[in-house]
Amino acid sequence: MSTAWSHRYAQRTQSVRSSVIRELLKLTQRPEIISFAGGLPAPELFPVERFEQACHTVLAQNGAAALQYGPTEGYVPLRELIARHMRRYGIIADVGNILITCGSQQALDLIGKLLIDTGDCVLVEAPTYLGALQAFNVYGAKYVSVPVDHDGIRVDSLDEVLRTGPKFMYVLPNFQNPAGVTLSEERRQRLVLLANAYGIPIVEDDPYGQLRYEGGHGTPLVVLDRNNQRTDEQYLSGNVMYTSTLSKLLAPGLRLGWMVAPQEVITRLVQLKQGADLHTSTFIQMVAYEAARDGFLDQHVRKLRAVYRERRDTMLAALQEFFPQEATWTRPEGGLFLWVTLPEATDCEALFHAALRQNVAFVPGSAFYADEQPGCHLRLNFSNSKPEQIREGIRRLGEAVKEQLRTSVMAGA
Repeated sequence: MSTAWSHRYAQRTQSVRSSVIRELLKLTQRPEIISFAGGLPAPELFPVERFEQACHTVLAQNGAAALQYGPTEGYVPLRELIARHMRRYGIIADVGNILITCGSQQALDLIGKLLIDTGDCVLVEAPTYLGALQAFNVYGAKYVSVPVDHDGIRVDSLDEVLRTGPKFMYVLPNFQNPAGVTLSEERRQRLVLLANAYGIPIVEDDPYGQLRYEGGHGTPLVVLDRNNQRTDEQYLSGNVMYTSTLSKLLAPGLRLGWMVAPQEVITRLVQLKQGADLHTSTFIQMVAYEAARDGFLDQHVRKLRAVYRERRDTMLAALQEFFPQEATWTRPEGGLFLWVTLPEATDCEALFHAALRQNVAFVPGSAFYADEQPGCHLRLNFSNSKPEQIREGIRRLGEAVKEQLRTSVMAGA
């Protein structure tokens, strides 16, 4: 249906599309649907009582300030808490290197606004996070994609690509969304060295890094970059911008994320954020700080790790039991997702509808590529469903997969 408004929209809106995942979530609200589609934390683990107490404390002790405008950079005690929290992973940042954002999604939007001119090329993983593509598309980004395998982005494919001069690299090194893979230590070192050699900045997106269920934590790229700089400066001054979020650690409804970058970059980002929303909610920042303080955040993350590890293991076992031998999948060491690959001839769209008829949902892998990719992939989320639901959902999905593979064989015969 034509409207009187369509000719008035800015040209950049032509590249804007609805999130496939957001649209899928509308389809999967029916109670009979077992959904592996969203990247949703487990709602039964939200620390509701802790937040209730935090809200009361903030309003009772500091209500006027909590309801007032605040600095664009963010609430200082929360930034100090984040700085202390990151130090255990080797990230040494002063509060001046930290900007609080409305979720890490706003951080990606601000990065796009800061760095991308129309037609600029951004290097992304294949597959990559759909929300980043949405954020960068608004600013007219073009893409060059580098494939990932079980050890993360294929750094052996980077030299030729970096010679083309992409504006920056966007990388998720820990339990990548959607593939669930983790960048190996050797590749991290190589990636940072290549970035410095070619003068290409890295945007390190790390929303899941603390949700590790086995093995040791990988060294953040921002730390490797600082070590390679051999700078005498006390705080961050290198080639990497780091983003993370409280969405997966406390609750996504807070819409609280943060960015870590050199002071001069933070200054420009602050100017851009002022034009977007002035500042992230003072009240929410103060409540989050009050809830997270005194070691509660660490305690809560340990609880999440135990629950999500069990759910990951349940999904892996169910895939082994119910999926056909033609299917393969990643075995994530943490995070919220795993990635299933089916034979290239499989019709993924038909499989999605067959799965819905079985009352189970997933996200087709095509949504996570910056350009057209062959094959059939499924992103499955394991954090939002209880073990018994995971087992039953994978059983149903396995039936749909087997049905679709039979159809593919008959069509090719």
